[in-house]
Amino acid sequence: MVHLLLIDDDPVLIPEQVRQAFPAPRFNVDVAATGAAGLSRVSAAPVDVILLDLRLPDQSGLDVYQQIRSIDARIPVIFITTAKGADAAIEAMKQGAYDYLFKPLDLNQLRRVVGEAVEVARRMREPAIVAETSSDSGDVEGTIVGSCPAMREVYKAIGRVASQNVPVLITGESGTGKELVARAIYQHSHRSQAPFLALNCAAIPENLLESELFGHEKGAFTGAERKRIGKFEQVNGGTLFLDEIGDMPLALQSKILRVLQEQTFERVGGNETIQTDVRLIAATHRDLKARSAAGAFRSDLYYRLGVFTIHLPALRERGEDLPMLVKHYVRRFNTELKREVRELSPESLELLRDYSWPGNIRELQSVLKQAMLQTQGPVLIPAFLPDLLGAGAGDQQIAPADLTPIPASDSLPIPEHLDLENYIRARLNPEATDLYAETHREVDRLLLTIVLEFTAGNQHHATRLLGIARQTLRLKLRDLGLHVKQTIESEDEQV
Repeated sequence: MVHLLLIDDDPVLIPEQVRQAFPAPRFNVDVAATGAAGLSRVSAAPVDVILLDLRLPDQSGLDVYQQIRSIDARIPVIFITTAKGADAAIEAMKQGAYDYLFKPLDLNQLRRVVGEAVEVARRMREPAIVAETSSDSGDVEGTIVGSCPAMREVYKAIGRVASQNVPVLITGESGTGKELVARAIYQHSHRSQAPFLALNCAAIPENLLESELFGHEKGAFTGAERKRIGKFEQVNGGTLFLDEIGDMPLALQSKILRVLQEQTFERVGGNETIQTDVRLIAATHRDLKARSAAGAFRSDLYYRLGVFTIHLPALRERGEDLPMLVKHYVRRFNTELKREVRELSPESLELLRDYSWPGNIRELQSVLKQAMLQTQGPVLIPAFLPDLLGAGAGDQQIAPADLTPIPASDSLPIPEHLDLENYIRARLNPEATDLYAETHREVDRLLLTIVLEFTAGNQHHATRLLGIARQTLRLKLRDLGLHVKQTIESEDEQV
């Protein structure tokens, strides 16, 4: 359950809107009408995200925010303000607030921003555990599993560099778990009580990436209607993880270099020099040394980032780690998918061993999920494995390239974890006002999650299956607060 705290003296409208946007039982919305009451709730119990009004009857929202920071600086705080209070909200962003929203609230925007903040809070708090044996790995999502010699070297490297205030470059193929290593470094560092933010440089359009990182002044470019605080300013005192930094445009790399050297920068369209204190952890699946030699990546930035480098081995290079990983993920997905798979047949495990795993850990997770959704009973046999493993599954699998449309007359059952009729009946009450949109949103959430799991995160393939435009898919993912953690590249396409 996600615990949201709303600190706002509005007795009816704002609390009702927030509860409508974040219904029970998935969310617990707690409301405090004064700053003092809100601070008492923060001190008494863990809170995932805070929605904070700038104007409170007993003290200013900024004063409350500073006290929240002293209790736990990792809690994402989203300010709610009128247009007249924008300057104060921007000041709060400079001090590390997550975002600010204007009244009257746009519920779709509220859901998106809070969803992103919940994910940020999870990344900061969920321990990146090192489990050297499957018996102690449990089913925690953030567990780093493995005991092969290459992974033992990774663990040693994390221990050596975590307490040092130097940049870290994490290299390795896509899907090897680079963000988990970044989180482990952060959680074992002296900045572990300060914010941690992650940004995928390849997932943001080039013309917006600079603004995301450094912010912009009002009027800096078309559409810049108000000042924006960037990640380097927002995470001051904490840690910033830049994934896929090898895809960053050359023009932007010089500003990153300056931040590393001087801890200063300017917002886009501004001339004020801003001082910051941020530890940078970067990751890439590309060969930055080769890209530097080819002129596609600044060599001085490469040397600055590479003060300490941690290389993650590909799954095919990890020897006997595979059975341990399989056992760990089967146990975790049993809970997630409501299955009771207790073991893999020897033939299934042999097929997994023989596969080259170009998508690494991320692909292994996808394959196991697909197989477990097919499995009936406690043993996962080869017939349930996807065709890409050469399992010879017959009619029980449909490989992505062999997909054929299902006739409109065919009737497919609703999956067990979304009983649509009971879902609707449970929400039928005289006070319901948004049932149509809420139901469609939950159906979209289930549909997009299953399709993207099936395509291993390939959005281009997913849009073909769904029959919608790429932009439509991206907008739906953003509105639902869903994040695609995998990208798949080919020589002529990146998705």
